[in-house]
Amino acid sequence: MTFQVWGWRREDASQVLAWVPDAEGGRRGMLTRRSLATKDPTAVERANLLNMAKLSIKGLIESALSFGRTLDSDYPPLQQFFVVMEHCLKHGLKVRKSFLSYNKTIWGPLELVEKLYPEAEEIGASVRDLPGLKTPLGRARAWLRLALMQKKMADYLRCLIIQRDLLSEFYEYHALMMEEEGAVIVGLLVGLNVIDANLCVKGEDLDSQVGVIDFSMYLKNEEDIGNKERNVQIAAILDQKNYVEELNRQLNTVSSLHSRVDSLEKSNTKLIEELAIAKNNIIKLQEENHQLRNENKLILMKTQQHIEVTKVDVETELQTYKHSRQGLDEMYNEARRQLRDESQLRQDVENELAVQVSMKHEIELAMKLLEKDIHEKQDTLIGLRQQLEEVKAINIEMYQKLQGSEDGLKEKNEIIARLEEKTNKITAAMRQLEQRLQQAEKAQMEAEDEDEKYLQECLSKSDSLQKQISQKEKQLVQLETDLKIEKEWRQTLQEDLQKEKDALSHLRNETQQIISLKKEFLNLQDENQQLKKIYHEQEQALQELGNKLSESKLKIEDIKEANKALQGLVWLKDKEATHCKLCEKEFSLSKRKHHCRNCGEIFCNACSDNELPLPSSPKPVRVCDSCHALLIQRCSSNLP
Repeated sequence: MTFQVWGWRREDASQVLAWVPDAEGGRRGMLTRRSLATKDPTAVERANLLNMAKLSIKGLIESALSFGRTLDSDYPPLQQFFVVMEHCLKHGLKVRKSFLSYNKTIWGPLELVEKLYPEAEEIGASVRDLPGLKTPLGRARAWLRLALMQKKMADYLRCLIIQRDLLSEFYEYHALMMEEEGAVIVGLLVGLNVIDANLCVKGEDLDSQVGVIDFSMYLKNEEDIGNKERNVQIAAILDQKNYVEELNRQLNTVSSLHSRVDSLEKSNTKLIEELAIAKNNIIKLQEENHQLRNENKLILMKTQQHIEVTKVDVETELQTYKHSRQGLDEMYNEARRQLRDESQLRQDVENELAVQVSMKHEIELAMKLLEKDIHEKQDTLIGLRQQLEEVKAINIEMYQKLQGSEDGLKEKNEIIARLEEKTNKITAAMRQLEQRLQQAEKAQMEAEDEDEKYLQECLSKSDSLQKQISQKEKQLVQLETDLKIEKEWRQTLQEDLQKEKDALSHLRNETQQIISLKKEFLNLQDENQQLKKIYHEQEQALQELGNKLSESKLKIEDIKEANKALQGLVWLKDKEATHCKLCEKEFSLSKRKHHCRNCGEIFCNACSDNELPLPSSPKPVRVCDSCHALLIQRCSSNLP
């Protein structure tokens, strides 16, 4: 049953009977000629259009929610909605004169939206680019369909209503868009954001469509209305009952989760105390490392001084040995070789000490890395496994370095044994020198006895050998000079012997110091092994803590979701979302926006192509992928 209405002019109002539909779907009755004469006909037209808009919007929302899918262009309530909106926008339009004919279209005011609302430029450009549209009315119809798909029809028309100065160029003062009824219709259009529509504008013939309103969709019997109201009330009561039962279940789960969170917080405090104790131990080890560094520096200074003193001694000994005999030169050469070997050994020891110092630096760096890892474990427990793998790699390097240091200690022990052998050789050489000195003293004693005998013979033979006295005196002077040289040489040898004895005593002290360092190193190895054990225990504790915290995070997320369900979800506006929350792809005319009925966020069709019953609606409703997975997991966990 179709009627062509709203087509009369103002001067024909006295001859036409207007039918005023009720918002409930019934009939108020026919307005007679007397009532039309008493009321303003434009006000009656606005009221009729407002009631028709209410009926079409209400019927479209109810049918779309019961339909449960995206609406196509062939959906009858949607077609009737566009016809009603076309009549509403045409009401009170001014006629514009042109050279050929009179022009009266709604495309002019809709083009203003691009200037007032920058986001509408995309719709205007796409409408102009459509090849099949030739008339302004067809463009206006395509614009209304694209605005509905974007869920921004209410926003665009609100911008038009606010700018009444600009609308006055297109509408009369008594038009629907210039009065309060236009604002009411814009408010009703906000409810259409719940509907998802997928309309194909390219293939439709929008220029030649006839805008006729079908009133048969809104005519209802009283019995049908009563039965539907009863069914709606019963469904609402059942929904409320299911919702209250689910709330009670969630409250029970929330109380148990709160108790678990308290226990997890207590375990976290205990673990924090254990970490503080471990930090104190690390600080003590660092202080011990500093002390060992200072001791190593002192040892290096002493060895350098000793090397300098030995170099000076070697130079003096070389000068003295040059003036001595060939045998002594050979002995000095041997001693010089021994000193070179000792200096090389000392250099090796210094290099090993430098290696140990570098090892200690690396150990300190490793300890710092461990501290950083501990802090990062406290801050970001999500990356525990990666950090544990790095720490294990560092421990392997430390173990390899410890093995290298043990090999270095073995080499040092071998060097000490070599030094002891060389000291034994030097003592044997000193003994040989002492024997030679004793032989030289015996020779001097024999020479003195011979001199005394010779003097006696000279005295007895003084008379006969006066001529030879001068020669003998000369020989005596030479012998005295030789004796003096020999005495000086003996004194230098004694001094050299004392210096070598001092050097031997110094080397023995150094060997004792090396033995003490070896003991300290063994103690440090024991402490390091203890620290490794403590560290492994702490790693195990941290792994357990990470597992517990991951479980607690999952439970806390469940609590948050339950609280969201209890507190009520925030319905995100279409303006605030420009990209899909999951795939982060930008929305466009082809990629449309869809609300998740569980979380209220906006997603694309691919990320929200799921339907599940919720506490708010027992029927299956659109849900995003993340909410779909969480709800299914929750249902599976609640099952016995």
